[in-house]
Amino acid sequence: MATEDIVKGAVEPIIQTVDQTLAFGLVKPGPVEELAFAMIVFVLIVGVHGWSMTRISRLFSWQLARLPARAAQWRVNALMGVTISLLAVTHLAETLLWAIPIWASGLIPTGRDSYYFVLETYTTLGDSNIALPQAWRLIGPMIAISGLFTFSWTGSVLVFVVGETSRRHSSDLHRAASRSKDHDG
Repeated sequence: MATEDIVKGAVEPIIQTVDQTLAFGLVKPGPVEELAFAMIVFVLIVGVHGWSMTRISRLFSWQLARLPARAAQWRVNALMGVTISLLAVTHLAETLLWAIPIWASGLIPTGRDSYYFVLETYTTLGDSNIALPQAWRLIGPMIAISGLFTFSWTGSVLVFVVGETSRRHSSDLHRAASRSKDHDG
């Protein structure tokens, strides 16, 4: 028993010191720690977004090219709808990449509240009744900046998708008009 008490007496203060240091670090970070935390997640989000936008654009282009020239317009529209859905799912996944570390670090106590806070901040709505602790408030604007960057990027992909879809519909109409002239002439 004496050995156990000696070990416990030696180890317990060390554990308490580590616990206090970790708690203090989470409760009162400096702006450098706060921004470093945010930048790590920000870079991860932008990397995931770039990879996703490339994959979605290529998948759309490949599927559009595979459609027969006389494919029904609903098939082109369905492809556009699926592509837009993939763009939205990408943003939902990226916001999870923000919410998980915020929740796991205890900055917001529940996963649902963390995700809600991130969704509102990412979309720059910012009307949440859920807030980060005062010492971590710089993360909110970083979430909003990542949303602005990624939504802009998604917007450019959406312009590409809508443009290609419109071009496809236009050439379908042009072919139909040419056939109509041939039959009338």
